[in-house]
Amino acid sequence: MPQQSSLNIDQRQQLIKLTSKSISSIILGKDRQIQLALSCLLAGGHLLIEDLPGVGKTTLSLTLARVFGLDFQRIQFTSDLLPSDVLGVSIFDAHKQSFTFHQGPIFTQVLLADEINRSTPKTQSALLEAMEEKQVTQDGVTRTLPTPFFVIATQNPMEQVGTFPLPESQLDRFLMRINIGYPDQQAEMELLKGSNRHEMIQQLETVITPEQLIEIQLSVEKIHMSQAILDYVLSLIRSSRLSPWFISGLSPRAGLALQRCARAWAFLQNRDHVLPEDVQEVLPCVAAHRLQIHPEHQGKNINDLITLLVKQVPV
Repeated sequence: MPQQSSLNIDQRQQLIKLTSKSISSIILGKDRQIQLALSCLLAGGHLLIEDLPGVGKTTLSLTLARVFGLDFQRIQFTSDLLPSDVLGVSIFDAHKQSFTFHQGPIFTQVLLADEINRSTPKTQSALLEAMEEKQVTQDGVTRTLPTPFFVIATQNPMEQVGTFPLPESQLDRFLMRINIGYPDQQAEMELLKGSNRHEMIQQLETVITPEQLIEIQLSVEKIHMSQAILDYVLSLIRSSRLSPWFISGLSPRAGLALQRCARAWAFLQNRDHVLPEDVQEVLPCVAAHRLQIHPEHQGKNINDLITLLVKQVPV
């Protein structure tokens, strides 16, 4: 971790712009989703992508790892996947007469947990400590994970066959949840006429080193958030708790997540301070997977309810 800044603010902004441009050359027509994914990474959180198979979730993950020069591992979550398949396992060495720990794929900088809701709750819970504490405890020994550590999990719609719902405690570990959606007609035509995306990813050059990423993450934490903005964030959190639309409101952890994401979004807009618009932009991605619609309002869209919540809270 850098002890002192080696990049000025203009250099950081320029590197992020180059990174965004590089990702956009692979993920076509999804600039907002790219910005949200970058916000999550710069805020030091973990990202949940919920969408249909084949819309580019894995491609986005691979591209992010590539342009940041980060180590990458992918786990295909299935119903028979075990926690040890994720964390690692101790194997007895007959020569040494002792157990040797063999690291699992979680010991990486970018972990793609593909179709995470196709595994059982026991395997899903194997990620809890890693995502919160950035460490793994196995056989009574705690091992620190690499830095930075970024989990990108993809989730299939719950109506699909063979899915297990993520519990609230697991969902809460994800800083943001986004949807990618189908590309527009022009972007899809470029996809059909263009080269293989995985081959293009292999040709991408690293734009930001892991050390520079850590430095930028530290600078994002210092983005100014005035007392008025803090009051606005608190008002949104408290209004969600009082709203009849939701079973329970946003937790203090969600408030901290909203604060972090708003700072990262402001950074991506080339500002050194947070505006109410930054909070409003990231709120749906921070809050939607943390709120449960009250049974009396089932059938309503969660994002529509969050939009109404924002309109009710004065800036």
